Amino acid sequence: MATAQVNGITIAYETSGSPLNPPVLLIMGLGMQLIAWPQDLVDGLVEQGYYVIRFDNRDIGLSTKFPQHKKPNLVWVYVKSLFGLKQTGGYTLHDMADDAAGLLDALGIAQAHVVGVSMGGMIAQIFASRFSARTLSLTSIMSSSGKRGLPGPTAAARNAMMRSADPADRKAVVDRVVNVYRVIGSPSFPTPERVMRANIERAIDRGANPDGVARQLVAIVGSGDRTPLLRKIRCPSLVIHGAADPLVPVACGIDTARAIPGARLEVIEGMGHDLPAQLIERLLALLDHHLRGNMAPELPPLTPHRAGSGTHH
Repeated sequence: MATAQVNGITIAYETSGSPLNPPVLLIMGLGMQLIAWPQDLVDGLVEQGYYVIRFDNRDIGLSTKFPQHKKPNLVWVYVKSLFGLKQTGGYTLHDMADDAAGLLDALGIAQAHVVGVSMGGMIAQIFASRFSARTLSLTSIMSSSGKRGLPGPTAAARNAMMRSADPADRKAVVDRVVNVYRVIGSPSFPTPERVMRANIERAIDRGANPDGVARQLVAIVGSGDRTPLLRKIRCPSLVIHGAADPLVPVACGIDTARAIPGARLEVIEGMGHDLPAQLIERLLALLDHHLRGNMAPELPPLTPHRAGSGTHH
């Protein structure tokens, strides 16, 4: 695994495809490592002619951990978030956006298409706003602007995320994460449990860090409303969201698209908070169309196309 020294820390990364091709920087979500990007999606982007860069966000995988900052109490973090109280942790989403920019620096890349999912979408939004000259395009998937008043997770999703397991009990840890995936995954495109378990076990063996996940969550909650940043984004922007997302409801994606000037919104029916195998070809088509700057001109900005329905709303 390649590593780069970025902002005084080590970032683990992996590249795929020819560095002569247009670069696509993939930014993963909360507690997820670079291996969480479906290999078929990565391979598909390479086949379409892109240079794909994946990396472990700080505090997860093989990148630098921050044990000097104690694990936050997630129940207290949640309670404080309800009242809009300030959250402080060891770092912010802005620091994580700086990590992404620093990685591009280390690779000698001046500009890139930036694609992020969930927390990664939030980091990508910040990147596109703060590093506009370096952002060829933005794709924000199953993410949010962080604006107060937007709907939060369903009770089932929140409870599944907050449930804990004895870290010394491997089976209990795997069972807990399987349950999370079942609750937040795409109801119309289910992932077989054996596939889930294999992916979870691979992630645990590679570099799981529960304390880091908690610190990343504090960074999310503490980042506040990004709407003012979103309004500054000038690159071509695509927002993709699942209509059945129980963790970050579709209203959050709609709000994100409205806040970004000229952004396009793609709502996919039956999609939850994951990247199921059944949707990879559809996602690849959307990404390729967007990255090449060929979004259908007949569609006015912010008109959501409910992918799979064949109608425009």
